[in-house]
Amino acid sequence: MSKDSPHAAFSAAERHGLYRAIFERRDVRSQFLPEPIPAEVLARLLQAAHHAPSVGFMQPWDFLVIENRELRARIQAGYARENARAAENYRGERAERYRRLKLEGILDSPVNLCITCDRRRGGPHVLGRNSMPEMDRFSTCLAVQNLWLAARAEGVGVGWVSILDPVELAELLGLPEGVEPVAYLCLGYVSEFLDEPELAAEGWRQRLPLTELVHGDGWGRPLEAEALALALEGLEPR
Repeated sequence: MSKDSPHAAFSAAERHGLYRAIFERRDVRSQFLPEPIPAEVLARLLQAAHHAPSVGFMQPWDFLVIENRELRARIQAGYARENARAAENYRGERAERYRRLKLEGILDSPVNLCITCDRRRGGPHVLGRNSMPEMDRFSTCLAVQNLWLAARAEGVGVGWVSILDPVELAELLGLPEGVEPVAYLCLGYVSEFLDEPELAAEGWRQRLPLTELVHGDGWGRPLEAEALALALEGLEPR
C-alpha cells in the first residue's frame, strides 16, 4: 500500500489525537469523581481492549466488571495489607514519602475492572507461543493499553492497582484454574488529568531520557543512522 493511499497514514488531526492520548494518559489515583460511566462508553472501552493484538490470535483476556461495594472493600483490604508490606522495603525519608503516596482508587472510582489471562485459551500449542510462553500475558497487557488509551480519549481516568496478592485476588473473584489476574483497574471520570505522571510530580522518579535508551545493532552501541539520532535529540521533551 502506497503512502498516498487514503487507508495508509492518518490525517494530521487524527495523528494529533492519537499522540495526545498517548502523552496525556495518566495512572489515576486521587482525582476520581462519583459520576458513573455510561454503559455505552464502558462498552466502547471494552471493545477497544478486545481489539488488541494477541499472539496466535488467542485473545487470552476476559473482563470482570466489578461494581459491588462489599467485594471492592474486601479487595481494598487486601491492598492495604500488601501496601504495608511494600512500605517495609524503604527506609527513612523514602519510607515516609512512600506512605504519603495514594496508590489506589478502589473505592473512590465508580467501577473497577479486572483483566485476566486465560493461559489455556487456544489449546496446548498456540501459534507463536512455543519459544516464549509468556506471550499470552504480554498480549493481555496490550489489551490493557488499548483500553487505557481509549479511556483517555473518552475523558475517563484509569488507575492500575498492582499492589495486590494475585492468588488472593483470584480467590475473591472466583477465577478458574488456569486463569490469572493481570490488571486490576479503577475507572471513572476525573476532576483533572495531571500535567505529568503523579510519581514524577511527587518526586518519586522522573522519566528517563529516550536518547539513553535507544541502541544501534546491539546493546550499548551508538546509532549508525545519524538522521534518527538527530531526530531523537530534536524531540520535544514530554
